[in-house]
Amino acid sequence: MEITFTNSGPQTFKKYKSLYIKLAKDVFAYLKINANYVLEVNITDDAKIQEINRAYRGLDRPTDVISFAFLDNIVNEPPIIGEVPRLLGEIIISYETAIRQAEAYGHSLEREMKFLFTHGMLHLLGYDHQDADQEKIMFDLQDQILDKEKK
Repeated sequence: MEITFTNSGPQTFKKYKSLYIKLAKDVFAYLKINANYVLEVNITDDAKIQEINRAYRGLDRPTDVISFAFLDNIVNEPPIIGEVPRLLGEIIISYETAIRQAEAYGHSLEREMKFLFTHGMLHLLGYDHQDADQEKIMFDLQDQILDKEKK
C-alpha cells in the first residue's frame, strides 16, 4: 500500500499522511484484502471541494469527503503478475468541514479525519450508502474498523 498525499491545508494536517498509511493497512487487514494498491489523498479547503462537488456531482456546496474509485468500471481486468501496484482511487477531504463537524459532534479533529478517510476508503472498495441496508452495512463497518484501530 502506497499513499500519495497532498496537503493544501495548514501544516498541522501533514501528520495525517502517516496516520492514513496505518489506517489504510488496518482497513485492508480487517477486510482481508491482500493487494498492492496506490491511493491518492488530498486535504483541501471548502472552496476547492465545493468546486469538485459541483463539477462531478452537480451539488454546489462544500462536502466533507469525496472519493473517486478508479477500479469501478474495469470489466474483465487482466490478471497482474507479480507485485505491480494498481491505483485504487482518490480521496479528497475538506479540512474546514472536518473541523466544523468535529466541533458539532463533540469529538476530536483527529477522530473526524480518520472517520472521513475510512469512509472514503470504503467507497473506493465498493461500499455505498444509497439505501438503508447499504448504509447500515457501511457505517457498521466504519465503526468496527475505527474501534479496532483505537486499541
